[in-house]
Amino acid sequence: MSSEPNPDTSAENPDHLTGLHLGPIRHDAVGVPAILSSFRHIFAEAGITRGLKALAHVNQKGGFDCPSCAWPDPDDERHGIAEYCENGAKAVAEETTTKKLTPDFFEEYSIEDLAALSDRDIGKQGRIASPMFLPKGATHYQPITWDDAFRHIAKTLNSLPDPNQAVFYTSGRTSNEAAFLYQLFAREYGTNNLPDCSNMCHESSGTALNESLGLGKGSVRLDDLYIAEVIIIMGQNPGTNAPRMLTALQKAKHNGATIISVNPLPETGLMAFNNPQQVKGILGIPTQLTDLYLPVKLNGDMALLQAIELLLWLEEEKAPGTVFDQNFIRDHTTGYDEFLAHLTQVSLPDLAEACGLSIADIGKAASILKDVKKIIICWAMGLTQHTNAVDTIKEVANLLLLKGSIGKPGAGTCPVRGHSNVQGDRTMGIWEKPAETFLQSLEKRFGFQPPRRHGYDVVNAIRAMHDGKASVFFAMGGNFLSATPDTNYTAAALRQCRLTVHVSTKLNRSHLVHGEEALILPCLARSDRDYTGSREQFVSCENSMGVVQSSRGVLKPVSAHLLSEPAIVCLLAKATFETRPGGSKIPWDRYLENYDAIRDDIEKTIPGFEQYNLRVQEPGGFYLPNAPREGQFTTPDKKAHFNVAKPTPIPLDAGELMMMTIRSHDQFNTTIYGLDDRYRGIFNERRVIFLNQDDILEQGLKPNDIVDIYNDHGGTRRIAHRFVVVPYPIPRRCAATYYPETNVLVPIDTVAAKSNTPVSKLVIVRLRQSS
Repeated sequence: MSSEPNPDTSAENPDHLTGLHLGPIRHDAVGVPAILSSFRHIFAEAGITRGLKALAHVNQKGGFDCPSCAWPDPDDERHGIAEYCENGAKAVAEETTTKKLTPDFFEEYSIEDLAALSDRDIGKQGRIASPMFLPKGATHYQPITWDDAFRHIAKTLNSLPDPNQAVFYTSGRTSNEAAFLYQLFAREYGTNNLPDCSNMCHESSGTALNESLGLGKGSVRLDDLYIAEVIIIMGQNPGTNAPRMLTALQKAKHNGATIISVNPLPETGLMAFNNPQQVKGILGIPTQLTDLYLPVKLNGDMALLQAIELLLWLEEEKAPGTVFDQNFIRDHTTGYDEFLAHLTQVSLPDLAEACGLSIADIGKAASILKDVKKIIICWAMGLTQHTNAVDTIKEVANLLLLKGSIGKPGAGTCPVRGHSNVQGDRTMGIWEKPAETFLQSLEKRFGFQPPRRHGYDVVNAIRAMHDGKASVFFAMGGNFLSATPDTNYTAAALRQCRLTVHVSTKLNRSHLVHGEEALILPCLARSDRDYTGSREQFVSCENSMGVVQSSRGVLKPVSAHLLSEPAIVCLLAKATFETRPGGSKIPWDRYLENYDAIRDDIEKTIPGFEQYNLRVQEPGGFYLPNAPREGQFTTPDKKAHFNVAKPTPIPLDAGELMMMTIRSHDQFNTTIYGLDDRYRGIFNERRVIFLNQDDILEQGLKPNDIVDIYNDHGGTRRIAHRFVVVPYPIPRRCAATYYPETNVLVPIDTVAAKSNTPVSKLVIVRLRQSS
């Protein structure tokens, strides 16, 4: 047994309980409570005038892109009153707040003082108003000028013996323009160390779809959902994570679609929807969404998909060519014979046991799919954060290929991305493993030779910092510490650095777990007007379905000392290269003057951006090319590939549980808006663990008991202290907890094969009564 560690109290949320109140589990989502919640948050932070102005422009054509999720906006007319959801309004409230942190705030409160706050309370302090510097050995951040900040970073970067000792992280809120400049700077500096939040979420999707279909993005448009015959939603909670998706599902239901929901928890947003833009929704008359709910146990998705495929094959055997699309399989795929040989050898009872469902319920899903072709499968982190995630997502592709349900209207793959430009950042070149064609394009356009050696992804960057192989960490947005696995290991890694730098709008815990020196560089938010150069600028973003559109802020910034992200990159690059022999080959001053120049060079470098400056200003933007959407596959042999994989058994010893981390309804990623999760009936508390009632009894516990959650993976004791036991309809031997509070339990070396994504959706844990 490993020894009990001393918890790193500055790296984790404080473990004090705030007082749990339990309410009923809601059976329908949104409605009037969502409206009231939206306005309560926006008015409390921004005030009535500023708040209403922001909401009137969010997601509107010519307005600014919501800083929350990446769900696409309608191509046609958008709702004039509210083209946003509750969580979008909360995200806008966070960044449009009039509260600001001046140097006086940092003079009053030490790092230790701030670390004692919860993540929610840290974030609620307000917008950072000016650059701040933490010298070596200091206890308080101190003000610093922008020029001095850039000179200090440049001096540190130029002192490194190897450019690969620097890590340049990117969060999903970074615009296309900023992301393109950021990767350009990193590569001219000499490294591909460009980890990003994709490494922790949909990296498994991109890997699987690239290998199966030739493109690591989804293949559907929003309109396809409206005409689909069947929509399968797997490992996703749209009512909290992408609430505007509910409107699309409602329209699909109205047009006759059948919806199958596959999830360990019966999430309210999957079940029924009160549309607040319709009279029935205001009156509390919901639209029932899910026709068949399958409460799969953790990591049972591949087994479920194969069981459905097996039942469909048995029907195909009875009437060849009526269930599988044999013409599509013959003309557009490869590997079918090997896949079929595998499928005919699997055991239906074994697959049913592996997914935790009855054969009868699996049969209901197969019956729904048997005679239809317009099938869309949506998924999110419930599929991507497992050791076999890539193979599971390839199994999604297998099912669609069998039915010929790719490359036709109303059918295809739909990975639902999280942050609002996470897909655009990857398109812009934020990737530690860039394609050779992309590097050649950079070399041709800019005249420098980009590095070819692959860089660090998130997990490998943490390891490199921990081992002393990387000593400068620069984050373009995000809350790296709270987003990543193995909290205390990651904290120790960051503390090994000579310098940590964060480009941020608001304070977060990553600013408080730092290197020998640290800088906070405050930037403009999406809603802020940007007067970089001699004109008002705009940026652009790519949504989850490949639409690129403009984003133009409308509010006066809360401080005159904020810079845009593109400006920060340009000024950092100028400071870094001005002392280097030969300087830089990139026109940073031209980019600073006019963002059109950035888009001109994106157009000359990345396919699909022809006439970028013209098309991005068209109302609604433009679609990027998508070969699978057109029924074409850009794999080496120009075929879609069937994949053969076996479900992975998860052996559990007595007392062990499989735990997944989830969001509450009052958060987006690591940003905590409040302490309620009203759909699940949780109020005024985040330190809860959802358990099956039978498991509570088997563990010798009772509801409302306080437990510590722990594991000893790899001989290291990891503990999350003080969680309240809450009975919930979840499969046996499964548990759910909120992150980032339980990220401390996610081992750094438990990752998805091929994608290297941390396995946050299946962590083996034990419980003990808390002392």
